[in-house]
This record gives sequence, structure tokens and C-alpha cells, in this order.
Amino acid sequence: MANVNELKTIEQLNEALDHTAQKPLLVFKHSTRCPISAGAYQQFQSYLNEQPSEDVDYSLIYVVENRDVSLAAADTLHVKHESPQVILIKDGAPVWDTSHSRITASALREALS
Repeated sequence: MANVNELKTIEQLNEALDHTAQKPLLVFKHSTRCPISAGAYQQFQSYLNEQPSEDVDYSLIYVVENRDVSLAAADTLHVKHESPQVILIKDGAPVWDTSHSRITASALREALS
């Protein structure tokens, strides 16, 4: 399983975004209060438990517990805030994102291959 770093501060978010100049980053924005997010999180975990791309870093933002980080990600990346949501970032810019029931293990495999 790939390592997933939780982003709890805006500083951690900014460091992770800076690192995308070296390696792409997939951010999963998760709400612990939403059943749709729970299903998307299971799909994310399923992808990570199979054969996740080693060419990508993985991060998690809990949108309720770390709302400031979640909103900063949306603002910095100019991506409408949604939850659940995944955003693939390269060179500090989003190159792919999707949300809700479109977050599936197969969609992640396709986007990250």
C-alpha cells in the first residue's frame, strides 16, 4: 500500500504543492460526516491496496477537521471545493480532478497510469 500523508496545516499543503515540481501529488479531500465520501474513501483505499502508481505522492485532507487547509487547497489550485474530491497536481497546478461517485479505483488507475 502506498504511503498517504495527512495534510493538517496550510504550511504542509504548501510544502506538498512545492514538491509537485519533482513528483505529482494526488490529494483526496474526505468528509468523515458524509456517506458518499465514505464510499469514495473505500475506492481510494482499494486503489492504494492494489498496485498504486509509485510515480505519484498521495495526501489526504479531512475537510471538516482541517477546513482551512481544504479551502486553501481550493483557493490556491483554483478548483471548486467539493467533498469527496480527488485532485492530481503536477508542477503546482491541477491536471485532473473528480468528485463524489466518480471517484472509483478504476478511475484512479486510469488517471494515474
